[in-house]
Amino acid sequence: MKKQSSAFTLLEMLVVLFVISLLLLLFVPKLVSQKESASKQSDTAIAKVVETQIEVFELDNERMPSKQELIEQGYVKESQYEAYERVQKAK
Repeated sequence: MKKQSSAFTLLEMLVVLFVISLLLLLFVPKLVSQKESASKQSDTAIAKVVETQIEVFELDNERMPSKQELIEQGYVKESQYEAYERVQKAK
């Protein structure tokens, strides 16, 4: 009597790999676009914070601040100001 083997055939493995690759082709571009969208929304939110901090500086000192003053006096971080500049350039 012959023993029955319970292994996958090469054809079954190819079909599974094809389905997995098809799913990857469908979902990976969506994930990349969502990441870009989230980054833009993050920059917009940070820009609002920087604008608010500029207004606070104006109220405290009765003049417009420079970038360096905002960073040195702790109103914003340099990375936040860079995000603010990116949003301003996009407008």
